[in-house]
Amino acid sequence: QVQLVESGGGLVQPGGSLRLSCAASAFTFSSFTMSWYSQAPGKERELVATITAVGSINYADSVRGRFAISRDNAKKTVYLQMNSLKPEDTAVYYCHARVSYLQYWGQGTQVTVSS
Repeated sequence: QVQLVESGGGLVQPGGSLRLSCAASAFTFSSFTMSWYSQAPGKERELVATITAVGSINYADSVRGRFAISRDNAKKTVYLQMNSLKPEDTAVYYCHARVSYLQYWGQGTQVTVSS
């Protein structure tokens, strides 16, 4: 069983930055495709960014150029650096891990962008 624990969320002013972390318990973390999703109140959960086992990266159009996903396989951790935050980035951010037909979710961390 894989456990994912997110941290780093909080309240930040527009234009500010946050760095989310997701620590995994998986022994084979390096084999997983890791993603961050966001879910705003009353909306569907949306893909924000993905990094594959070989380091290929994709971003949602809404965050490209502002957010950066990275991974540290030695620490079994994936990060989401969030810069130039906007009020519309306010959401619960979830870490997601996938390998083959298996997938796992973290419990989520709240990000609120407000003045």
